[in-house]
Amino acid sequence: MEYWKPLVKNPSGEKTMDDFAIAIDKIPKIVFSHTLKNIEWESAKLSNRTIEEEVLELKQQSGKDIFVGSRSLIIYLMKLNLIDEYQLCVHPVIVGSGLPLFENLNERTILKLIKTKTLSGGAVILYYEPTNEKITTR
Repeated sequence: MEYWKPLVKNPSGEKTMDDFAIAIDKIPKIVFSHTLKNIEWESAKLSNRTIEEEVLELKQQSGKDIFVGSRSLIIYLMKLNLIDEYQLCVHPVIVGSGLPLFENLNERTILKLIKTKTLSGGAVILYYEPTNEKITTR
């Protein structure tokens, strides 16, 4: 997330990146950290509660989606069965390396495709909801 903060004040010249930086700057954020003492984002707060407590309270609010931008947080929320919808964006670029999104899970989660959206650059967003059918893999 820290990548986007400087682009708000010093745009890169790449319109899509600059537009995203401005949009993400305005979205309220909750940060979970064992080491941070303060946050530089004006639209962010440092949580002093557990992830489960914070997410359960957020889910009680109506009309707002919760977006998760952390791989480890996604896995943690999956294990707690707190994800209602997965939005996976597939870009038409083969990188060849990187971290797997879903790792160290002991249960297979069955997903149901509910819609797709194709973006102008060729990326496709796949929207899935979990069926809550779990299969233990280990």
